[in-house]
Amino acid sequence: MRGHTNSSEIRTYAAFVLILLPTAALCYKEQLSLGTIGPVPLMIFLFAIICGSIIEIPVASFRSKKPEQLFKYAPILEDIYSVPIVKELSIGKQRVFDTTLTINLGGAILPALAIIYLLLTQPNNTALEIMLIVVVAVILLSEIMAGIGTVMPEYIGIIALPFALIVAPDNAASVTFIAGVGGIIIGNIISVVTFNKERTGSAFMSIGGAGTFNSIYVTTIIASLISYFIH
Repeated sequence: MRGHTNSSEIRTYAAFVLILLPTAALCYKEQLSLGTIGPVPLMIFLFAIICGSIIEIPVASFRSKKPEQLFKYAPILEDIYSVPIVKELSIGKQRVFDTTLTINLGGAILPALAIIYLLLTQPNNTALEIMLIVVVAVILLSEIMAGIGTVMPEYIGIIALPFALIVAPDNAASVTFIAGVGGIIIGNIISVVTFNKERTGSAFMSIGGAGTFNSIYVTTIIASLISYFIH
């Protein structure tokens, strides 16, 4: 993340850990899997993306605007999204952010590798078709928020679930994961690439990080738990 942790983020991570512990127990009992990702690798993967969420890898830089109203609302947004906006506003020029684009290890790289592995070991055109629906939903329902980056509803990846249950009930877990998480990541990338840098901006733009990670993790957990009912 971006070097700032508040009580809200601590509570969120505490909730994730509380969900993760019984989920890990189910993996240990070999009652959960994700397509060709078996119980033990799945357990390791779930822990890895939580731990990896604190690592941001810089990949590019550009300039984006510092909206005037951001100076007024920065303390409130900082508390809500747990990013050091007040400090970041003092970096760079007065009216322009020197924006760093990063990729989150736990929220983008590791899930993307898991998706690629699943598609290579268990090709699934249905998952790709549902993924397109999620991508469109992410583009429509997410926004680039000044000082934060991409912000989207935490439940957005679950859109893939009913479609997966309808068209691929026997493989709903992996289809939900591929379509939901893949759609979020691709939609996130499209939003970051296409946003108007002359109207808004942020010191950091993250793919899979702040504003996005929670939706990716929620989708991953739900997809994993679905497999319990499909065995």
